[in-house]
Amino acid sequence: MAKSPEEEHPVKAFGWAARDPSGHLSPFTFSRRVTGEEDVRFKVLYCGICHSDLHSIKNEWGFSNYPMVPGHEIVGEVTEVGSKVEKVKVGDKVGVGCMVGACHSCDSCTNDLENYCPKLILTYNGIYYDGTITYGGYSDSMVANERYVVRIPDGMPLDSAAPLLCAGITVYSPLKYFGLGEPGKHIGIVGLGGLGHVAVKFAKALGSKVTVISTSPSKKAEALEHLGADSFLVSPDQDELQAAMGTFDGIIDTVSATHPIMPLLGLLKSHGKLIMVGAPSEPLELPAFSLIIGRKTMAGSGIGGMKETQEMIDFAAKHNIRADIEVISMDYVNKAMERLEQADVRYRFVIDIGNTLAATKPSS
Repeated sequence: MAKSPEEEHPVKAFGWAARDPSGHLSPFTFSRRVTGEEDVRFKVLYCGICHSDLHSIKNEWGFSNYPMVPGHEIVGEVTEVGSKVEKVKVGDKVGVGCMVGACHSCDSCTNDLENYCPKLILTYNGIYYDGTITYGGYSDSMVANERYVVRIPDGMPLDSAAPLLCAGITVYSPLKYFGLGEPGKHIGIVGLGGLGHVAVKFAKALGSKVTVISTSPSKKAEALEHLGADSFLVSPDQDELQAAMGTFDGIIDTVSATHPIMPLLGLLKSHGKLIMVGAPSEPLELPAFSLIIGRKTMAGSGIGGMKETQEMIDFAAKHNIRADIEVISMDYVNKAMERLEQADVRYRFVIDIGNTLAATKPSS
């Protein structure tokens, strides 16, 4: 007989969970495993809300398990380490992003690309090695193998660092891998949301010329004056599109809604690259001639391996890159999900777990 979430493991834990595809989150008592010899346990202080949390709690991708404790932009302070842990010590500030396990023997794993492992274990809504469901960061504590723990550099604000563990690495990895984040390169960033705003910051810090491509003229001042983009292109404006044709070395497309691809391919120079990091739920239309003429490339990219994630956080600390956030209390999370669905956030919600979760715990 299967054990209840509260009885699966020896260490008691508390968080907020969704119980069904309504996506409504409420207080939830469960358990975590004991700290293994290669494990790091930490008190969760902040957890970002990613758009994939919203998709997952509502089962919009069709593979949700309930009850579900979401959250994969998790930061906190180490409270216990296993006997073989070398990377961090008690008191250090650390984070866990989108994954907590992999096979460690496939080509991807041996090349520091655990994120592409066929046996990748997600931080929440995954099945861990012991067969139990993984629970995420909308909770008071976290335990993970040290391979999947990122060191947060001293002095880096934890609240605005949290979203970088998903949004940050999602845009940093393709900028590096596809050679787009370099001086002299002209890069387009499609969409100015949770992913797009940090993409602008990373691309600028890497030396690229950056143009924000958006359907919303109202975001122009924000893109240029606050985020530091070099220019702004209103994508429905045919005159602006025509003037920019063939001028981009690469484009990072962060939009998760269905949208036309052909105009973006037209903006690329010959040999230009369109990289998809947003995940529209409907298939996109891709006319082959848009790629053939100019030998253009369309590719995808998903987060990054642990070595690159640590590199990204260190780079962000060095260049003072932070996510723009709205910090919320735990009991505001359902309202935050409603607002996220309406794109009413600038640009990432972060839950203040350390100061507000305990107050929501039912009295025993």
